Amino acid sequence: MLPPNPWGDRRRLRVGLLGGSFNPAHAGHRHVAETALRLLGLDQVWLLVSPQNPLKSAAGMAAPAGRLASAQAVLGRHPRLAATDLEARLGTRYTADTLARLRRRFPRVHFVWLMGADNLVQVSRWSRWRRIFATVPVAILDRAPYSWTALAAPAARVMAGHRLKSTRARALATRPPPAWVFLHTRLHPASATAIRAGRGAWI
Repeated sequence: MLPPNPWGDRRRLRVGLLGGSFNPAHAGHRHVAETALRLLGLDQVWLLVSPQNPLKSAAGMAAPAGRLASAQAVLGRHPRLAATDLEARLGTRYTADTLARLRRRFPRVHFVWLMGADNLVQVSRWSRWRRIFATVPVAILDRAPYSWTALAAPAARVMAGHRLKSTRARALATRPPPAWVFLHTRLHPASATAIRAGRGAWI
């Protein structure tokens, strides 16, 4: 699938947003995107390749163009998955700002923020994390060994009253935020850290 137009459009879609460094992208990222398509009833998933995660060191981080290329390679020609450097094009650094800008440029799209359980553990460290939950629905996908730690994390406790049952996941995209769901899914063994260390495969 071609990457989205950075200037936006007026299509009515349900789109999952999977942000990350993708250093490099691997089959696990594609697995998460395909799982989200299926369980959330999405039309598309966009991989947002971050120019530089504020919570990660720049040391050992590949150039953005290389990380984008790895994401595009992992997705191949999937008709409903796209890798994009929208954050670099929008000039945003923090997820809260990215989501606000995307909502303005794609006013008819129902966005869902996708993240692994490991990110739910530490999302309370993100800039304006409550604003993220107030802007779009959020789907958390299982990732070993973080499942139970994630559900006991500060953000999960604060947002507990807005959690949907997993059986209602396909309605998440059109729910007014804050709304979130935790999806217990088949886990994938791929790890970017292991790949960089030469202990794993990309695809």
